[in-house]
Amino acid sequence: MDVRAVPAEVLAGLRRADDAGRARAAETTEAGGHPLRCCLTRARPGDRIVLLSYAPLLRWAAETGCDPGPYLETGPVFVHAEPCAGHPGGWPAGFHGGHRVLRAYSADGRILGGRIGEPEELPLIAAELLADPANAVLHVRAVEYGCFLHEVRRA
Repeated sequence: MDVRAVPAEVLAGLRRADDAGRARAAETTEAGGHPLRCCLTRARPGDRIVLLSYAPLLRWAAETGCDPGPYLETGPVFVHAEPCAGHPGGWPAGFHGGHRVLRAYSADGRILGGRIGEPEELPLIAAELLADPANAVLHVRAVEYGCFLHEVRRA
């Protein structure tokens, strides 16, 4: 499977103006721990980060030509304030804490369902969901807040 952070080229634009059309100020995190969608790691104390508005289906819809309609939601994501090395690939070790929901979308951008799992169960759940040809893309989200964490596609 193909685990995708927010792509570097998308982040370059979001750092200028996010998907809500606003420029966001960077801050230095004292405690760290923020889930960074640029590299799928946790912020360390002293990291410069930005909280942006991001519409995860927007770029996928443009790429595939689908119209997700009301599912084209925008939500908060933390990223490094400056470009970083990005996600090296594979399932992100140590990134997920607590329950997560894997939300499945059809090729036309509609939600088909989802499954909740513990961090160690997520790769297996993702593989099971992607085995269904009706599921075109998965979003991994925090259960507590519903925040987008990363995307999963077929390899």
